[in-house]
Amino acid sequence: MADNARAKRLADLIREVVAQKLQRGIKDPRLGSHVTITDTRVTGDLREATVFYTVYGDDEERKAAAAGLESAKGILRSEVGRAAGVKFTPTLAFVMDALPDTARTIEDLLDKARESDAKVREASAGATYAGGADPYRKPEDDETDDTAE
Repeated sequence: MADNARAKRLADLIREVVAQKLQRGIKDPRLGSHVTITDTRVTGDLREATVFYTVYGDDEERKAAAAGLESAKGILRSEVGRAAGVKFTPTLAFVMDALPDTARTIEDLLDKARESDAKVREASAGATYAGGADPYRKPEDDETDDTAE
């Protein structure tokens, strides 16, 4: 089993090689400039690599990019093998990265929270305290209470 540093270096190399090959080497129109390689992970035995990618566009472009990556898998694996120089070139699996969808969901939740905060701020604009401005007792208040008894 390889060490984690070697797996990390191989993952970085795979990410760079695949991104460069997609940008310059593959003429598939489905894999235009709207495909971005975001991350790569390699198993501990260096046999399998998972390549995460995002696609700028709608669902049709995402499906087309997934099909294009599947058809270019062999070319990309041979490029990785040529660049890595390892005994066994890892198999490549392409997975759509969920990061943009997660970020969009978080942004929507933050927008709702900001709207809720604005409503609370409007409702409390003319409000006053139910008791005093400072609800805590102070030592000087205790002295005045003792003398009154």
